[in-house]
Amino acid sequence: MPFLFDIKRYSINDGPGVRVTLFFKGCPLSCRWCHNPEGLSCTVQKLYNHSKCIGCGSCVAACPEGALRLTQTHGVVTDAQSCTLLGQCAEVCPTKAIEMSGRNYLEEEIMNIVLKETHIMDSSGGGVTFSGGEPLIYPKELKSLLVRCGNEGIHRAVDTSGHVKKGVIEEVLPHTDLFLYDLKLMDTSLHREWTGVGNELILNNLRFIADSGKEYHVRIPLIEGVNADEDNVLSTIQFLNGLKRKPTVVGILPYHDIASMKYQKLGRAYDSRGMNEPSKEKQLHVCSLFEENGYNAVIGG
Repeated sequence: MPFLFDIKRYSINDGPGVRVTLFFKGCPLSCRWCHNPEGLSCTVQKLYNHSKCIGCGSCVAACPEGALRLTQTHGVVTDAQSCTLLGQCAEVCPTKAIEMSGRNYLEEEIMNIVLKETHIMDSSGGGVTFSGGEPLIYPKELKSLLVRCGNEGIHRAVDTSGHVKKGVIEEVLPHTDLFLYDLKLMDTSLHREWTGVGNELILNNLRFIADSGKEYHVRIPLIEGVNADEDNVLSTIQFLNGLKRKPTVVGILPYHDIASMKYQKLGRAYDSRGMNEPSKEKQLHVCSLFEENGYNAVIGG
């Protein structure tokens, strides 16, 4: 069954038109700037927002393992070794201070959600986007949903880091209308430093998609101190220039630290060292470099 951590309706930033975006849980990368940290792990996780907690104690009473205790300074504290992540605490929390991230969905359940939105998709030129985390780590479930959506005439986009075996790309490519493909860093050593993996597989898979003739967009998270330097931008352009088929769109996605609250909910520290939001001038300059080389570059998308 597909394992998701979120379903977003009326999305306008995950491909053309108004879309339903399905967020698969789990990712082979561990990007320092990840804005969906709850999507990195392939397991169910508990999120706790101390600022929402009213200290009512409902969650403590509902926990069958006695894994929760209410404190004056930290609110509800969970004993991770005792907690079995069944989610009774989240079910009874009146302010949604506790949430569970990740659950299995029946395919029919997902299709029912998608089909309810077809009138909006059709009127806007939208569709369904499979995102994450990384949807391609669930090739069987993803392919089945892609085929089902295709049979309904729904436009299908796959948002991917590209860090999967080529055979997975080959399996889903005939059933995908658009790839939204992340390019982060061209130097493989720096790529490994910031994301946990090298970029050889990612670049090879992008070459394969470009050779196939399938439509794709490249999306670059632009981060000052990581990849916004001239050398990396020009290296990215040089790589794209060498592909058989160019991306329809190059989306420049400016970094921000708005996800830091999510890390707090997960009980993790957000390490923003070395990362800064690029200035508007830098964003426009990077766009202009791509445009000078014949690319349709946009901020966002």
